[in-house]
Amino acid sequence: MENDKALSMLGICRRAGKLSCGHDAAQTAIKHGHARLCLLSSDASERLCEEFERACSSEGRSVPLIKTGYTMQEIGHATSLRSAVLTVDDRGLASRIQTILNIAYGEDNV
Repeated sequence: MENDKALSMLGICRRAGKLSCGHDAAQTAIKHGHARLCLLSSDASERLCEEFERACSSEGRSVPLIKTGYTMQEIGHATSLRSAVLTVDDRGLASRIQTILNIAYGEDNV
């Protein structure tokens, strides 16, 4: 049930234009300080996960990073954009999604 809420929120972010999907768009959002939350799919490569762990915490940045239990296909179904990495670029939406995922996965995954 919590998973459905998070996927629904990602769809809302997409429709509101507050989602950066894909490697380059997510990197740009993080670099320019627009990203408020970074999400990785469960089937994201280890290299991609490591790259975004560094990007979210380097150069004084502190963007929360969560490896979700969603596959690229599930994220794509919710957002109409199939991607292994995405950022939420709105503080309120990011906070709500992070709360939902913390309940679903526990605090250790953040």
